[in-house]
Amino acid sequence: MAKITDLDQLDLNGIYSYADYLSWHFQERVELIKGKIFKMSPAPSRQHQRIAMELTKQIGLYLEGKICQAYFAPFDVRLFDSRKATKENEQIHTVVQPDICVICDLSKLDDRGCLGAPDWIIEILSPGNNKNELDNKFRLYEENGVQEYWLVHPSDQTVVVFDLKEGAYQLRKLYASDDAITVGVFPEFTIDLEKVFRD
Repeated sequence: MAKITDLDQLDLNGIYSYADYLSWHFQERVELIKGKIFKMSPAPSRQHQRIAMELTKQIGLYLEGKICQAYFAPFDVRLFDSRKATKENEQIHTVVQPDICVICDLSKLDDRGCLGAPDWIIEILSPGNNKNELDNKFRLYEENGVQEYWLVHPSDQTVVVFDLKEGAYQLRKLYASDDAITVGVFPEFTIDLEKVFRD
């Protein structure tokens, strides 16, 4: 397979697999959603980074000594069609890099990242996120069984939380910056949003 060193070498309307993705060697960060390329925003803003760091810190402290592990972008999460018998690279057409993800089934982890759905995903919105990308990820995480999905809005200082119930996401609540959120997958763990949004 030819080595791709520039995003312009690709047909942005084409359909690609994880095997293709592994041959790409360019600066731009991209995700694959059902084979379609989605360009990621350039380096996240300072506010985005600070929010991600505080969330990662609180999650990391809670997970200390526990089986579950947290990872932050760039970290490849490969999602696959569970109806297919194989999980070969050529058969995987979705690779995303959530801002933060927590995985409790450690058999899903390998040297390339995570193969299968994390238990909990947090995405922090950036000005570059588009509605199409957000809609696709919502459906993707729902279809693949991500148990809990958070959307963090830095400019509004809010967090929208979705819980998976009987295969579909249910909106739990929109949380404001002075709230604390009890994590659904870890009911004894609460995230302090005052610390998350403190500038």
